[in-house]
Amino acid sequence: MSTQPSNPFSTNEETLLRIGKDLWWAVLIRGIFAVIFGIVALAWPAVTVWALVVVFGAYAIVDGLSAIYRAISARKVESGWVWWLLGGLVSLGAGIVAFVWPEITALAAVFVIGIWAIMGGLLEIAGSIRLRKLDGASHWGMLLFAGILELVFGLVLVFFPISGILSIVWLIGVFALVFGVLLVVSAFQVRSAAKKAGVLQ
Repeated sequence: MSTQPSNPFSTNEETLLRIGKDLWWAVLIRGIFAVIFGIVALAWPAVTVWALVVVFGAYAIVDGLSAIYRAISARKVESGWVWWLLGGLVSLGAGIVAFVWPEITALAAVFVIGIWAIMGGLLEIAGSIRLRKLDGASHWGMLLFAGILELVFGLVLVFFPISGILSIVWLIGVFALVFGVLLVVSAFQVRSAAKKAGVLQ
């Protein structure tokens, strides 16, 4: 009786690895832009409200488009792609609002960014829990932590708004820097898993 060669990966793992092979760079781009956004905010403490909104809007649009692309690309192999799509639409919408509302006040800017972070954090958490169900998805914890960080950041902005623009910039800068680093690390974890499985050279 012939035996089939054993497959060390389950169907779920294969799905995850295909996603990792094709889309790890999309997560990396999100992380890199978040880090750049954080550095700009921290290195430019005298930023005006208008400049802050423009920089945030640009980041949110890039973040949203990369998340939407990742979702559409993964829709045939991952049923949880809808969470990525929703997160991308939220980020894209926040970026568009930032650009069409140039006369926004500091307090309004805080609420826009805060609501964006809350919705994005919830969707990131939902997506990480979905990944946890995939066998071998060891990097889900990093994404979960990033989602929790984003959620807490949003709640702080909405319920404890800071009146000084300098304090707002510093808070946003630190968050973006840490959040970006988490995404970059997560992207390379996914890439490493795909390389070990032989699906990525």
